[in-house]
Amino acid sequence: MSTAVTIEQAEAEMSPETRSEIFGWKMFDWGWSAFSTTVTTALLGPYLLALGEDAGGVDFFGFNIDEGSYFPYVVSLSAFLQVLALPLIGSITDYTGAKKKLMMTLSVIGSVATALLFLVVESTILLGGLLFIIAAVAFSSASVIYNSYLPDLVPPVLRDRVSSAGFAYGYLGGAIWLAINFGLFSVLNNDGLAARISLGGTGIWALVFILGYTGRLLKERPAARERPPGIGWLELSSSSVKATLKELRSKYPVTFRYLIAYLIFNDGIATVITVAALFAADELGTESSTLLLLVLMIQFVAVPGAIMFGRLAERIGAKRSMVINLFVWVVLVLYAFLFLTNDTQLFVMGALLALVLGGSQALSRSLYSQMIPQDKEAEYFGFYEIASRGTSWIGPLVFGLANSIFGSQRNAILVLLIFFVVGLALLIPVKVKEGMLAAGQDPTGLVI
Repeated sequence: MSTAVTIEQAEAEMSPETRSEIFGWKMFDWGWSAFSTTVTTALLGPYLLALGEDAGGVDFFGFNIDEGSYFPYVVSLSAFLQVLALPLIGSITDYTGAKKKLMMTLSVIGSVATALLFLVVESTILLGGLLFIIAAVAFSSASVIYNSYLPDLVPPVLRDRVSSAGFAYGYLGGAIWLAINFGLFSVLNNDGLAARISLGGTGIWALVFILGYTGRLLKERPAARERPPGIGWLELSSSSVKATLKELRSKYPVTFRYLIAYLIFNDGIATVITVAALFAADELGTESSTLLLLVLMIQFVAVPGAIMFGRLAERIGAKRSMVINLFVWVVLVLYAFLFLTNDTQLFVMGALLALVLGGSQALSRSLYSQMIPQDKEAEYFGFYEIASRGTSWIGPLVFGLANSIFGSQRNAILVLLIFFVVGLALLIPVKVKEGMLAAGQDPTGLVI
């Protein structure tokens, strides 16, 4: 039976209730991706950079931090704190029947912290870093639960397609919110005020769509396992992480090797996304309104890019598609270091980046979901995020340190090649079918 027929049959058998849930699931990405694009990628880094330049650096309790390194350091700290928070979230999710409730609570916390970014001015620049950390930890924790819903909603044969569609929704929602922000910058003569309204408004946007659609359409799930009596959540989360790590290494070594590859190359991708606008503002002198237009273009191009790589995975396999994707990332980093000197080249590079961005994220998630055991999705996706965050602070930290040492973000960005090259070297030998069979997953109908 061909892969296409299997996919069509699986879609035809899907109930209206499941279709409704999938739509609600995708709308979470629609809502929270605005934080990733508007706050993390487009505006907060350059905005804090401008505030720091006006203040002659960032005063951190008597220590002066270079304004170009402040935001990468904040991102690095937020990633480190997520490592501490995510095991607890994964355990609570698997051992209670409050999967959806916890996801919504974390989303509200992230949305409110983001809305309060409106208050950040030169005298409260440290508050901006703190609010970003709270929002990033909350949204990342909610996304652990969001990711764990994917195996609940669709069978393995549909996961590449649905995962890609989820990211496509996210890029489209983020693009629409960015378009609104771009219009705001065009109307207001005060870029600082426009940035504050855009940053704070992102929290409202996320709150409206996540609560209005995901909260209404997504169903609660029963506890996957029974919580052992007399054991506290911190102890349970710690033991769960240790048990999951031991289980991965002993029972699912292919999944474990894939996870190591993922955490390395994903760190490179996350760092590029984080520092791209900062690089353009510092090295090229790109204006805030131009940066918004750039990220807006990336959001729209990323939609067909995510779908394209989802379809490519159905033809040649998710792993082969990921390998092609990562080779393009290597080329992009080299291009930025060697040739990027003006805004026109920046937009050309942005278009290529957009095509691979959605595909890399969607395929990484769906490929992992194929190689984990059933009834432990939240715990394993929690570990997925832990592994990711466990190193994702390294990229921004290394970039910030390299910028401080070399005095140039252009030289600093070259360091990111290491993450992509090492990640590729580890990904290529991964045997996906072997990993699926070990985890009890059915590879029937999949191109591997």
